[in-house]
Amino acid sequence: RTRPVSTCRGPPLAKASWRGVKEVEPERSGRAASPTAGVIDSQSVKAPAAKKRGYDAGKKVVGRKRHVLTDTLGLLLAINVHPANVQDRDGAEALLREARRSFPFVERIIGDAGYQGQKMEAAVARTGLWELQIVRRRDRHRFVVLPKRWIVERTLAWISRCRRLARDYERHARKAAAFVRLAMIRLMLRSLSTSP
Repeated sequence: RTRPVSTCRGPPLAKASWRGVKEVEPERSGRAASPTAGVIDSQSVKAPAAKKRGYDAGKKVVGRKRHVLTDTLGLLLAINVHPANVQDRDGAEALLREARRSFPFVERIIGDAGYQGQKMEAAVARTGLWELQIVRRRDRHRFVVLPKRWIVERTLAWISRCRRLARDYERHARKAAAFVRLAMIRLMLRSLSTSP
């Protein structure tokens, strides 16, 4: 028996329209369409219906991890979704490969202490010519806003405000990434429509 072919192709369509909207927003702010710096971070979310999921011991979450790379405006450059038991520095290589294909002019990546070490340096060297800058905390016992790190944290908060993305309800990681892109399209279109 042959299986019916679906005519709805959500993830590629979401990716294409996200790239189209992504180019308009920086130009409106007086910046170049292609960014030169990116900020990397990950977010662990519960994923009850996921086909592959893992346990993130740091956050105590069973589910998936969303790796995101944003520009300095907080707009999404690349996303990679994988089981939560994958460490930040191990999961970053696939994200950096995707970002290098889509945004070849990125020169500097800013990350937290989870991205330091020889594995991450090797992954950065394999994926392209960019500089990895680690932002470290100076005081462990009080809350301090770290320079440039708040940009990606704000983007993750924007994503989490969408009801569908508070948890990961998708069975496949590809669809979960598509819903994050759709949420960012919605945010960028709202920003464009309210501007003069």
